[in-house]
Amino acid sequence: MTDNLDMLTRLASEAAIQRLHATYIHRLDSADFAGVAEVLQHAELDVLGNLTCGRENLQRFFEAGLQLHADGTPRTWHTMANVLIDIDPSGDKASSASYYTVHQQLEGFALQPICTGKYLDQFERHHGQWRFTRRAVTLSLAGDLRHHVKGQNDETVGR
Repeated sequence: MTDNLDMLTRLASEAAIQRLHATYIHRLDSADFAGVAEVLQHAELDVLGNLTCGRENLQRFFEAGLQLHADGTPRTWHTMANVLIDIDPSGDKASSASYYTVHQQLEGFALQPICTGKYLDQFERHHGQWRFTRRAVTLSLAGDLRHHVKGQNDETVGR
């Protein structure tokens, strides 16, 4: 019976972590930067070597770095795949590695993937709830980022 309980605990932990991933993505694509900062409020965020932490700093980081368009969103669609979650034997820490692809579309800018990379995440269970403690965003492939990242006017950024 203990094995079943351990399996159920592990599956419940993985589901909670998957939900954190999805919440982050949904809020990011809808430009809810306050909501993104809430999800990451206990984490250190490392985006290509740029570190930030704390709810207010995280919100400012996203607001300062991402372009918003006529509909008030970044006009992006993040997709995560190949999510590997490892739960520490203690049951109170976890890590994950996943691939992401970002698509973007605007008037005059056909729907296309603009970048891919990995999320390397760490989590902890605090008072029974899982939360991010670190998110590192790596970049593997970059396309035309001029409509996504503020200050990027060259369509070959990252190539």
